[in-house]
Amino acid sequence: MKFRTLLATCAIAMLGLAALPATAADPIRIGWLSSLTGALSSAAIAENQGVQFAVEEINQAGGINGRKIELFTYDTQGDPTKAVNFAQRLAFVDKVHFVIGPVNSGESLATVPIVAKAGIPNLIIGTIDELVDPKKYPRAFRAINTNRQWIAAANDYALKTLKHSKVAVIGDTSGYGTSSAKTAAELLEKAGVKPVFSTLVDPNKTDLTDELAKAKAAGADVLMPWSAATGLLARLLNARGDMGWKVPVVGHPALMAPAIRKLLNKPEYWTEAYAAGYVSMTAGSDGKLPIATKALIERMRSKLGGNEVDFMFWWVALGYDTVRIVEHAVKKAGGTEPAAIQKVLETTPELRGVYATYGWTAEDRNGFPDVGIIMNLADSFKDGTYKPAQR
Repeated sequence: MKFRTLLATCAIAMLGLAALPATAADPIRIGWLSSLTGALSSAAIAENQGVQFAVEEINQAGGINGRKIELFTYDTQGDPTKAVNFAQRLAFVDKVHFVIGPVNSGESLATVPIVAKAGIPNLIIGTIDELVDPKKYPRAFRAINTNRQWIAAANDYALKTLKHSKVAVIGDTSGYGTSSAKTAAELLEKAGVKPVFSTLVDPNKTDLTDELAKAKAAGADVLMPWSAATGLLARLLNARGDMGWKVPVVGHPALMAPAIRKLLNKPEYWTEAYAAGYVSMTAGSDGKLPIATKALIERMRSKLGGNEVDFMFWWVALGYDTVRIVEHAVKKAGGTEPAAIQKVLETTPELRGVYATYGWTAEDRNGFPDVGIIMNLADSFKDGTYKPAQR
């Protein structure tokens, strides 16, 4: 009797195991480290909408190779310590197959080594150089551009298009601002141009008149600010305008953040300002956006409030593309085995996304192409996108 019961139990168990693949495959677990609250939240909130929308689209279409995506989202609040704790949780408790983020370089500097040690593929969306290294972090692949690509494009525009060479470099005192100002000066000097004025400013300083007066006295004919602090950049534009100094401003993408409009003393203070941006988010000579960008905006418009997009849409597109990169890697690898994912990504020469067309190699983990960067008119924001600066 006991033997028959055991046989019956085994038979039921075997039927259950046999049925499992037909009813539900294991989900693909993606960890998403995002500063959804705190001082660095604006870009992260937009990226999060793109990430979530891509997950919804893929799951509604049946998943990746029949496997649905399970998204584990943690709000780091822009705090590297919280980011580290959540990265450890994703790796050792949630046991995710991929990690996307964190969304800023400061947090990523703390988390990338943890994710790398756990052997988990990590899609990097911070811009500083140190975040990718094929030897130290073989499964870390960058989707966003590098900081140097922004700076090189801005330098090239100031020197070759605007024909100005008496440069004033202005950074803020944050780690990012300090590093960026240093890199900008180094790249200018490689081009044979030594800045006539350089300074670092507390991002909370309320009046930049003194700094700009010194830059003017030094003979500067172009201002190049490297800061992601929109408040500081608005105050720089206000100081320039209030001085009546018609010097061009060329620099960081934050120069064209929609939030700046509300902070200006006069709307015209935004003219003669140019920022490094993206071909994918820029209208062509016909006034039309790239097809993929326009299509994603329209598919998401209802989720974005149904009206004109009032923030930089490239953050949404970047978040969306990171999930599509996961989809590409899993399909090509035939699963989520980390070594196979690494092999797929480092042999992906051209993956078309919305934000960019990506490509990585065994030696280079920077996936964003130089040709994806363009200079934009800072005051041309409309429906999440921009117009190109004059060439």
